[in-house]
Amino acid sequence: MKTLWFITNPKSGTATPAKAEALEAICSERGLHLAGRTAFPNQSLPTPRALDAAGVDTVVLFAGDGTINAAVTALLEWKGSILILPGGTMNLLAKLLHGETDPARIIHAAHDRARRTALPFIRVGEHRAFVGLILGPAATWVRAREIVRSGSLRGLVRALKHAWGRTFGKGIRLVGVPGLKQGAQAVLVRAEDDRLDIAAIDARDFRGITALGWEWLTGDWVAASEVTQCHATSFRTGGHKPALALFDGEPVMLDPGSEVGLSRTRDLFLTTLDRQGGLSR
Repeated sequence: MKTLWFITNPKSGTATPAKAEALEAICSERGLHLAGRTAFPNQSLPTPRALDAAGVDTVVLFAGDGTINAAVTALLEWKGSILILPGGTMNLLAKLLHGETDPARIIHAAHDRARRTALPFIRVGEHRAFVGLILGPAATWVRAREIVRSGSLRGLVRALKHAWGRTFGKGIRLVGVPGLKQGAQAVLVRAEDDRLDIAAIDARDFRGITALGWEWLTGDWVAASEVTQCHATSFRTGGHKPALALFDGEPVMLDPGSEVGLSRTRDLFLTTLDRQGGLSR
């Protein structure tokens, strides 16, 4: 880790411009060269060719899940390394790779002892999910959630009404998941090393729907209702209409019969954990 390109999203969680500048200063103190920076989405992500031309060996991502998803997807075939710093709300990938939640400490640790590792991810056509994929009517709460996070309440009532109505409607149907109860309001899919972990949320009564909506707005909605957990290596979306899906929180409409599969990156990411999952020394 010698020559860096810094990618941030000033609107992502805690990735403020001031904090980004402070982290860049730490990199400079450690003798690391900053070849370029990108403020996504106002600026386009660097291409692998541009990074190679600048002599970059490591891209530093200080942003939330959506920006990380876009950047990693664009750089899957790049030969350099990616260092993910916690700059969003939940920071699940950063915790997986470092355990640590302090960006400054991660930079110091990465400079001293980082190793490269691969990660499993969910693949649906050209779309990727590195944190998780959400399917089902509950995905329509994403609009209301973004309004709440923006701090503006304009349009919130309409978004809530739409999400409420869709959640009380027909649930999602998936094909190829043994043991899964059909018609769930939400299905959360996470990639494991050799399988997809599938958690189906079924909320039918007023209390369950209210809890599901509130948890979706404010935190981990998986805790809201009864969960049926299953596993598969791949499956397909059922029905005859397109289905809304959230790839690391970003909305995408999937065609009926879309195949959800499991893939794995090459050794692309820097981790500061040892191979047993503890902090490297």
